[in-house]
Amino acid sequence: MTPLLELQNVNFSYPEAAPALRQISLAIYPGERIAVLGNNGAGKSTFFLICNGILRPQSGKLLFRGQAILPQYAKKQVLELRQSVGIVFQEADNQIIASTVESEVSFGPLNLNLPLAQVQQQVDEALADMNLLAYRDRAPQNLSGGEKKRVSIADILAMHPQIILLDEPTASLDPQNTALLEQTLHQLSQAGITLLVSTHDIDFACRFAERAVVFSTGEIIADGPVSEVLNDDQIIAQAGLRKPLLFETASLLTNALGWPAAAPRSLAEFAEMLKSR
Repeated sequence: MTPLLELQNVNFSYPEAAPALRQISLAIYPGERIAVLGNNGAGKSTFFLICNGILRPQSGKLLFRGQAILPQYAKKQVLELRQSVGIVFQEADNQIIASTVESEVSFGPLNLNLPLAQVQQQVDEALADMNLLAYRDRAPQNLSGGEKKRVSIADILAMHPQIILLDEPTASLDPQNTALLEQTLHQLSQAGITLLVSTHDIDFACRFAERAVVFSTGEIIADGPVSEVLNDDQIIAQAGLRKPLLFETASLLTNALGWPAAAPRSLAEFAEMLKSR
């Protein structure tokens, strides 16, 4: 299967700083749910900006659907890339610019020069998907944090993306809005959209993702099934992470009661593990 997006030996450095990305090679396939993990300064945000074409590799290649983005980043190529690979930034206020929710969500499709009828259809669909139809005439700046997050996701959905990159989507959200966000991500995944989530919330990452990619000092130090990666003591220590709480709880039960080792990713899996004893 051809990857939707692929980085080959990508390097990038900011002026007068240590390399932000070092020889990054990674293939992203349709329908994946990937947690992008690592401590602050590990390279996660730079990786997202490379994927979306905001930053250009200083060496190495970025490929979209098997075709290399040319070194000069032709306008047509970049437009197609950004239409297909959308970013939801950590701070929704940094992404929202319009005076109403509808005009905010319309901004992207209008800039693609689509027919107005098609723009309206895509906007209506995005608002419906994010349960925002009743908010279309509201000022997004006056919405709650969770509502703003939904608007910023609708911004991207209206472009009909194939990949959505979410940078710390649960930051500053209360438990209720975090649960709603997880439900939204599940629906997007069920619709076939590839999702990459950069997060410090290890328990959320464990519930959400099937694959984990771990960054440390600009390098990828692990890439594999989330249960394996987040249960690896060496990777956890090197990246400055912690194991999911359910992994730790299961380990305590194993040590105390002699149960076989298990790594439940959700409370439902943990409950099934308990029932089986």
